[in-house]
Amino acid sequence: MKFKSIPFIALALVSLAIILSVLSHYQLIPLPPVLVLSVRWVAVLSLLAFAYQKRTLTAWILVSMVIGAQIGHDFPDFAINLQVLSKVFLKMIKTIVAPLLFGTLVYGIAGHADLKQVGRMGWKSLVYFEVVTTFALFIGLLAINISQAGVGINPPKAVNETLETVPPQSTTDMILHAFPENIAKSVAEGQVLQVVVFSIVFGIALAMVSERKRKPMLDFCQSLSEVMFKFTNIVMYFAPVGVGAAIAFTVGHMGLGILVNLFHLLATLYCALIAFILLVLLPIALVAGVPIKKFLKAVAEPISIAFATTSSEAALPRAMEAMERIGVPRKIVAFVMPTGYSFNLDGTTLYLALAAIFVAQAAGIHMSFGHQLLIVFTLMLTSKGVAGIPRASLVILLGTAASFDLPVWPIFIILGIDELMDMARTSVNVLGNCLATVVVAKWEKEFDENANHQELIEL
Repeated sequence: MKFKSIPFIALALVSLAIILSVLSHYQLIPLPPVLVLSVRWVAVLSLLAFAYQKRTLTAWILVSMVIGAQIGHDFPDFAINLQVLSKVFLKMIKTIVAPLLFGTLVYGIAGHADLKQVGRMGWKSLVYFEVVTTFALFIGLLAINISQAGVGINPPKAVNETLETVPPQSTTDMILHAFPENIAKSVAEGQVLQVVVFSIVFGIALAMVSERKRKPMLDFCQSLSEVMFKFTNIVMYFAPVGVGAAIAFTVGHMGLGILVNLFHLLATLYCALIAFILLVLLPIALVAGVPIKKFLKAVAEPISIAFATTSSEAALPRAMEAMERIGVPRKIVAFVMPTGYSFNLDGTTLYLALAAIFVAQAAGIHMSFGHQLLIVFTLMLTSKGVAGIPRASLVILLGTAASFDLPVWPIFIILGIDELMDMARTSVNVLGNCLATVVVAKWEKEFDENANHQELIEL
């Protein structure tokens, strides 16, 4: 068998498996369950052969997602126990984030000692973030008002799910939350924004001392960032296992049937996110002169990690490395990417706008456009810094519902499919932050058009 034919064979077998599964599920043609199961697993084996031929981490991750879904569907009890593997992967990734951000940010600021550029990048980034997230907010608002996905839903007789009670946050609370009182505590709690603030101030302070005292710390930060990138490479060898286990657990405890339930709301979110990518992110990329093909190839892996783990923090190290590889200077990557994780949550902002109005529609509460805007702008502010925490936006939504006297039972309906919604919105968060990094580099005229785009890690 020629290796060139493997992709076509894999595509044919996967297509056959999907057709037979649909025919069997809807009982259109009586087929032996063993036959359908066998064809599906032969298709899985063909995908393994395809991944082995490609020998790229992205291919292995995508194939592992299919395998995970298959295991979750066919062996749900076993799949639920695989969650420990996905948790191991997430824990290892989280150990990377704080030291990587500290090392790259401090070296990026103090290593060049151009504090004016830091300030310039800061205001450009914040203006960009707020403009783009505002577009996301209005697209989410428009989508849910068009689809009316919450209209006609009857309240359940009893709700058994529980979520953490979140007190309403004042403006003072949100401002204070951005500043660390104990950097060790911030690192331990995964407070990305606080780590960023500390690192920026530390880098500025380091830039202000004499060369003799600055050099040892700069060398340390440079070495630390290099080591953490190598650390990331090592952890990424486990990514296909962790990602596959995450998908297996999701399908195992929710079932593929969850795709049918609440399909209206799910379809509204996915269509709104696609519209946001095509109507906002794509035009921005074209106007800024972003090399689309190179960019998409670079973000494929971090987006697939974010989609499977529902944590954009898990994709952060790989996303930073990918942006640097395609021509964005490290100092810009180190500043814009982590800052965007707190201020540029495109997918989360769109989701919160959509979900908040869904809650009101499900409860039969009519809201004026002004009232809707007040709620979604409040959600946009309270959502800062939640990108790294899976399903944290549900908790934010619950707190905001309490602030505006909205019932909570529609939120528990959302809980049933939130994992599927989280996959999409987290992926858009990562895509938006990667694009922002390239756009700022273009604005600063420091994007290397001739960067040697290497292939991602081969297994």
